[in-house]
Amino acid sequence: MRSRRLARVVFLAVFAAVTIRSEPLQAGDPEVEELRRQIKILTERVDQLEREKAAPQSQAPAAAPSTATSTASPAPAPAEVVGNTSPVSARRSMNDQQEAAPRPGDLTLDPKYRGFSPVPNTPVMIKFNAKPRTDATYDNHDSGNDDRFVTAQIPVDGDSNEGGNGVFNINARASQLRLDVRAPGVAGSPRFYYENDFFGSGGGEFPYRLRHLYGQIYNVIVGQTYSIFEDPDVWPDTVDYEGPNSAIFARRPLLRYQQPLGDQWQLNLGIEQPQAEVDASIDPDASGKNRAPDGGFNLRWERSEVGHVQFASIFRDIGVRGPIVGEQNVFGWGVNLSSVFNLAERDSVQSQVTYGEGLFRFSNDDFQNNDAAFDSSGDLEALAYLGAMLGYTHHWSEEWRSTLSYGYVHLDNAASQAGDAYHQTHYGSINVMWQLRKRLSVGLEELYGWKETKDGSSGDAFRTQLGLVYAIFD
Repeated sequence: MRSRRLARVVFLAVFAAVTIRSEPLQAGDPEVEELRRQIKILTERVDQLEREKAAPQSQAPAAAPSTATSTASPAPAPAEVVGNTSPVSARRSMNDQQEAAPRPGDLTLDPKYRGFSPVPNTPVMIKFNAKPRTDATYDNHDSGNDDRFVTAQIPVDGDSNEGGNGVFNINARASQLRLDVRAPGVAGSPRFYYENDFFGSGGGEFPYRLRHLYGQIYNVIVGQTYSIFEDPDVWPDTVDYEGPNSAIFARRPLLRYQQPLGDQWQLNLGIEQPQAEVDASIDPDASGKNRAPDGGFNLRWERSEVGHVQFASIFRDIGVRGPIVGEQNVFGWGVNLSSVFNLAERDSVQSQVTYGEGLFRFSNDDFQNNDAAFDSSGDLEALAYLGAMLGYTHHWSEEWRSTLSYGYVHLDNAASQAGDAYHQTHYGSINVMWQLRKRLSVGLEELYGWKETKDGSSGDAFRTQLGLVYAIFD
């Protein structure tokens, strides 16, 4: 349309010019003056059309919508953020403990940051995830805890709730909410992480429990997360949300620092909230006292496609005060050696051995005060603790996998402890997991637990558990 109009204007201008030059020009001739005026107007119009044609497209008048296929190139996609992959492998697990773990710098289990959304006009990425879950369980008799399989709570001979008929239960307390905020391109690789479930101590069907809330920058970690004594990468893949009795399970308010020592080694230092758990049955008015933070370190070796090994230590000051026992304190300590090794293409073996004195608070079976008690002279002593854990995971296919796990805990009892005091437990599980969809896991597991008390009484329990967990956003 515009090209035809421009051609017509040019034609008139040429015609007028030719007409003027074909006749004698006489000054003051009205026709000549009129033709000159017309030529000036036409020349200005041609110049205006040329300027409009040369102007940028964004300044041009909006065109009417067209049904024709556009030939313009699509807008470029935003650049993909790619992080640095941790040497530690992300093992698919129904009870995932790995995602929450702090790692040095911008190391991550998922370098593609799947599920993260950029915050506009900032270098920050954020990922919100909800993991609703339901567990259905059947126990051969009262196991002491309907919602979790706790070997420390299994009734023994003589207990009022020992034996009985089978018990069925359904709960959704293992459902989780997670929030992960990262800025891997910013100096110090800042991160904020939050996670909760509903195994709190309050009333109702869903009592809130905070699992993690911490910030990390320049490898300094503040807030609440895994103890320096724990290895979150070593947990076996169980349907049971509680996990093995001997797993070191401790989330604490803390201050930690991670120091890489090359490509395969790192050193972690930290201090944590103390809590002296003393069996003071001989002095009912006595209570544990904290005089110093728990402190320790761990040294880790990590290598891609092979696995990792971690050696951790913890040091404690366990105190008590009461009208009969007075004010006393004792030194507690422990070492924890854990490892995961990858086998074949997708299989792995997980192992852990823990030993020390005054360590029961760090054990997954910590449902009683067993850090320290009193000897025959009334002196406070830290109780010797031994724990061992072993797991093996085999992938039958992309959708199917199984894990066999075992846990053992032995606690040396003190003279002051009653006959029903915790002495030792065994834990065993075998399962089959079905990755029904990318975000939906279904697991069926058989569990066995056995408990013995100081006086030799014992009891056991079997549980069959069906669990379903769905990850909304990843």
